[in-house]
Amino acid sequence: MVMLWIWLAIGLLSAYQAALSDYFLKNEDIYQLDAYTWESRAFREMRLGEVFLAGCEGGLDLDCLTTLMIGQSYDLTHLTKEELDRWSLQKAVILARKPIEYRKLKNAYKMVFADIGCFPVPASIGEGAAPVTYEDSFLEARTYGGEHLHEGCDILGDGAPRGTYPVLSMTGGTVEEVGWSEKDGWRIGVRAPSGAYFYYAHLYGYGEEWEVGDLVVPGSHLGYMGDSGYGVQEGTVGNLEIRLHVGIFISTDHYESLSIDPYWVLRYSERSLREVDR
Repeated sequence: MVMLWIWLAIGLLSAYQAALSDYFLKNEDIYQLDAYTWESRAFREMRLGEVFLAGCEGGLDLDCLTTLMIGQSYDLTHLTKEELDRWSLQKAVILARKPIEYRKLKNAYKMVFADIGCFPVPASIGEGAAPVTYEDSFLEARTYGGEHLHEGCDILGDGAPRGTYPVLSMTGGTVEEVGWSEKDGWRIGVRAPSGAYFYYAHLYGYGEEWEVGDLVVPGSHLGYMGDSGYGVQEGTVGNLEIRLHVGIFISTDHYESLSIDPYWVLRYSERSLREVDR
């Protein structure tokens, strides 16, 4: 009987080792993971995917996210439920090989996701409801003020006038920037506790008389969606469609302010969608 258990244990160990070998052979990204992966285009795109989002109803597990991103080449849009369910085995493998790089990448995801408390525009209910839409336009070409790339995501209104849609802070944190910008109009930037910088632009007025150094909480009323900016004169409106530009930036080893694609971050934040009766 004892020998039977011994042979059974040996068999299980052999199967485990074979699974690990197979995992490494099929996932070259483990070997490519390094201390600067968090500065890569693939990391910045934050491709969470529908299956992963569906598994986040109880909150986002940073170890799960980090492990799956490494194993799926930083794109979870084709992730299956079966792959989602066996992430913990992969984590043990990666930690055994590259613990420092793994923890650094996990901390980068923490910077982006840990403080998110709500979607920046509350859902419109009641008569006169005005829904919003948004698409992934990260790093698309823009031309105002010279050719540049769009480092953010625009949430668009549904034909309602400027000042209709409240803008809420997605996180808690400290106001680091507020006021007028020629390109971005009235804007406000919030540094979240975990380090990411959340930027809201093209506002039509503010919810309060915000000043640099003020503290906000998730859901603080920052202002209203508008069409300010794209004009030299302060207060210029009417040169673009009613919108909220959301930007997310982190500080890395080589970049003081590196942009992150907000699209999938916004999708994740919809799990905490607030409502307003209009």
